[in-house]
Amino acid sequence: MTEYFASSQLDQLSAAEPVERLITQYLLERVPEFRDLSELRRKGWDNPKGDTFFKNQRQNADNPDKKTSEWFFRMMKQIAEELHISTDAFSINPPYGRKPRILDLCMAPGGYLYTALQKVPGAEALAFSLPTSNGGHQVLLRQTQGVECRFLDVTMLAADMGTDTIPASHPESDGFIERQLQAREKFDLVLCDGQVLRTHIRPEYRESQEAVRLHTAQLVLGLEHLEPLGTMVVLLHKLEAYRTVSVIRRFSTFSNVKLFKPSKSHCTRSSFYMVATHVQSQHDNAIRAIAEWKTMWNMTTFGTKEDYLRHAENAKKEEYVQFENFGPELVRLGRDIWRIQRDALARAPFIRNTH
Repeated sequence: MTEYFASSQLDQLSAAEPVERLITQYLLERVPEFRDLSELRRKGWDNPKGDTFFKNQRQNADNPDKKTSEWFFRMMKQIAEELHISTDAFSINPPYGRKPRILDLCMAPGGYLYTALQKVPGAEALAFSLPTSNGGHQVLLRQTQGVECRFLDVTMLAADMGTDTIPASHPESDGFIERQLQAREKFDLVLCDGQVLRTHIRPEYRESQEAVRLHTAQLVLGLEHLEPLGTMVVLLHKLEAYRTVSVIRRFSTFSNVKLFKPSKSHCTRSSFYMVATHVQSQHDNAIRAIAEWKTMWNMTTFGTKEDYLRHAENAKKEEYVQFENFGPELVRLGRDIWRIQRDALARAPFIRNTH
């Protein structure tokens, strides 16, 4: 019997460790903002008050009352507004005679889509969102003409990810969802800002690799259904992580890439946004990236731990080789991201009061 993926975080990290060290050392030697941030992170890890600070944030996010949910919705609208001012992300121009089309792959509570619709009058939108019955956030975006919302788990869209045959022995063989996007269905703007929810009810076998499954599903669905020269907005974490660097490097070969971190919200966290504009979605490098992300999703959904580790080792070797050329561009793109997080952490009470 096939034992489906159940690797530990240590297994996952061991494959990436050499290239992570290379990237970290490169940045420490060249980027003062990153050096400062690394020291502040160390102070935060050493201070129990830091654990309490982030624990309280997680509790508020996981168990929001009505007031907290509405505050979160407003905050996401503000972040989207700031992102647009900084990057012009929502300025899309479809061919004459056709309405703009937006795909939001993880919509709830809907603040990002709300702002995008405000910036693109008359746009049509298709949005996916995890059902609240499965632990998803409540959608606060009012019903809007031209906007269709489908409640589903995007990590279970096997047909859309290129897998038509599900092994009968798979723990969730009956849980995969029929195709949602037709091959020729294209969008001018794609929002990929979903992240794994601690409230999401899912089988144990998915726990260790759910972030990879969700991330790759969004990238594949977004890029494969993006109009040529369209725009993608992608939520990423920890800029120096090799998988994050890999995504940015790949997009840089077939689009114009900007990075954005809000200046008022989520500043102490490592999260930020990649805005890719003028995306050549039919470029050979884009097609190769889609194939690689499909493989990663397939490995973490149907493969064994050994399959995944072999594949991750090869991916790590490629990134190790590629980083020498991409390093200067990463520094240029990332300096403001590290600066904003550094300044926010320096003001945080669990850092400010340490001696």
